[in-house]
Amino acid sequence: MGISFGQQESQIPWSQEVRLTWADFKGKPTSDDAAATTASGISYRFSTNTWGNQVEIEFVVTTHFYPEKSWYRPELCDAQILRHEQLHFDISEVFARKMRTRLAATKFTKDVKAEVAKIYDEINMALYAFQNRYDNETNFSRHREKQSEWNRKIADILKD
Repeated sequence: MGISFGQQESQIPWSQEVRLTWADFKGKPTSDDAAATTASGISYRFSTNTWGNQVEIEFVVTTHFYPEKSWYRPELCDAQILRHEQLHFDISEVFARKMRTRLAATKFTKDVKAEVAKIYDEINMALYAFQNRYDNETNFSRHREKQSEWNRKIADILKD
């Protein structure tokens, strides 16, 4: 008899050098409306040092792509749609950077756990709205000119 432990969901960390391929999309389609879906997100961990009322945190904020929750329909997808999906992942990294900046600039109190969670929730809400705006403005990659604008805009942000 074997003992099994829950497998950690597989993840691909964001990297400027590594681009997604269709082979990374391992999930089963969950919608009849879409050609592809990218599941990506931000995670964090932190530790604290406290001296009196002074709280200092060390943190790591990461962006991940989740292959088992990401899917595509090969008959509907091409390189343009893959670039559109890659940009969803890149946008998640933009917001991870925003979170890193916010955490680094915040003076925390002894309620640091709730304060970090609040920042995370605010960043995720903004990320969700931004992802929806991206899809709406590009019409899910169909509006080629808008897609090119977004590609440039996000590439410029990620250069900084």
